[in-house]
Order: sequence, then C-alpha cells, then structure tokens
Amino acid sequence: MQIAGTVEDSIVDGPGLRFVVFTQGCKFKCKGCHNPETWDELGGVSTDIVDLIAQMSANPLTDGLTLSGGEPFEQASECALLAAAAQSGGLNVWVFSGYLFEELFRRSQSDDATFKFLSNIDVLVDGQYIDSERTLSVKWCQSKNQRVIDVSQSLALGCAVLLD
Repeated sequence: MQIAGTVEDSIVDGPGLRFVVFTQGCKFKCKGCHNPETWDELGGVSTDIVDLIAQMSANPLTDGLTLSGGEPFEQASECALLAAAAQSGGLNVWVFSGYLFEELFRRSQSDDATFKFLSNIDVLVDGQYIDSERTLSVKWCQSKNQRVIDVSQSLALGCAVLLD
C-alpha cells in the first residue's frame, strides 16, 4: 500500500483516539488542500498492510481507524483489507473522500474492491474540499459541501443517510 504516513494518536480525524493512515495519490488536487504532498501516486512510501494492522492494533486505547489522503478510494483493495481488519478488531472506521457517496455506491455495483471497502466503513465524510466554502463550523468537514454519512444505513437504503 502506498501511503504518505500515519498518525497513531489523533483526536482530530474522527471521534475518540484514532489511528490515521494518509493514503498516497489523489486525482482531485483540490485548491487549498491540506495535504498536497499526497497527490503524487508514486510519492510516499510503500508499506505492507500487515505492518499497518500491527501498528494500528498496538495501542489498546485506540477507538478507530481513519483513512484519509490523498484519496483512499484510489487504493480501494488495500484500504478494504485495512478497514476489515480494524472492524474485526472492534474499531470503527472513518474515511475522508473527495468522491460523493452516490458515486461510490454506483461504482460499488460493478467494482468489487469499492464494494468491499464501502462495506467496511462506518462513517464517510464525502465531497471534494472547496476552498471558497471553507468552514470551521461543520464538525468533521472542512468545506460546507462535505457531508458526514452513516455508510451501513446508506448502503441498506441505496442513498446517503447523514449523521447529525
């Protein structure tokens, strides 16, 4: 898996104490992006998923896994494995993606990796960052267009179900 890095004890990338993986590679290249160093898919470092799982599991106080980027869905197969391991270890999984849930849902109908990844996500913060809509007032979102989505309910209904 190609990653830009990890943070072992984040309190800003979802609720509780989180293990965060910043994936490498992003086609969106949003103006004002917080992590432009993650855009190049050939950048960062190649990391074995088994090593990431061990690192994620090392702290018994960790509440969840957050996958951010870059764009996690550009490495859907790898992220699906990591997310599944997190959930099987009792951790919740949050993903920050530039894709809208509706796009990912449609893609999941024909792409097994996207389906597996979506199926192992608890919360998706979706939508590209829009610099002109930057906000600090919407919890977990960086721009007003982004949404915080309950993925399991959304998959069951086939439409985005927002969390309060």
